[in-house]
Amino acid sequence: MRCVSPVVRPLFVLVFVVLIAAVSVNARADLTEEESKEGFVAIFDGKTLEGWQGDTEGYEAKDGLLVCTKRGGRLISEKQYGNFILRFGYKLQPGGNNGIDIRGMEIQILDDDAPKHAKLKPCQYHGSIYCTVPAKRGHQKPIGEWNEQEILVDGKHVKVTLNGVVIVDAETDHGALKKPQGPIAFKGHHEHIEFRNLRIKELP
Repeated sequence: MRCVSPVVRPLFVLVFVVLIAAVSVNARADLTEEESKEGFVAIFDGKTLEGWQGDTEGYEAKDGLLVCTKRGGRLISEKQYGNFILRFGYKLQPGGNNGIDIRGMEIQILDDDAPKHAKLKPCQYHGSIYCTVPAKRGHQKPIGEWNEQEILVDGKHVKVTLNGVVIVDAETDHGALKKPQGPIAFKGHHEHIEFRNLRIKELP
């Protein structure tokens, strides 16, 4: 059996700890310096479901990710929001389906290419204001890869940007927008999906 130098052993431990920390930091809702200056704040701490209510049994904080399990239903932020910019990453499994409620209307999250979703209406595919405004398709990354999305809500204006491409940019009279505020909510639909880096900037 080969002996490891007493000096080298602590070095191995240090490298391991640094690597684990790097993975954790990459997954958590960490803000860039620019985002912090712009006023973005994290709405998920990467460790707990503090600040969320509803179906907390169907979601997990795991390895810095917010994971909707196959038991997951509606998870609702305790805080109410009016106008805002919401940013997050998401990763789907084949056939995945979820959605984000913003002031009572849903922005769809969906595996557009799944055979079971082939006959949906245009306004039911990913990024659409559900059954109201259809999103441009074809900008999601392959299943199993991370997508980055931004949702802007400012009065009647709703803009959805997926992987740097604007897929919805509309003024809508959706009844939900008559409410001055509302929670952020994940629909769940009992489908596995992972979220990361949930952060928000409130607008006037």
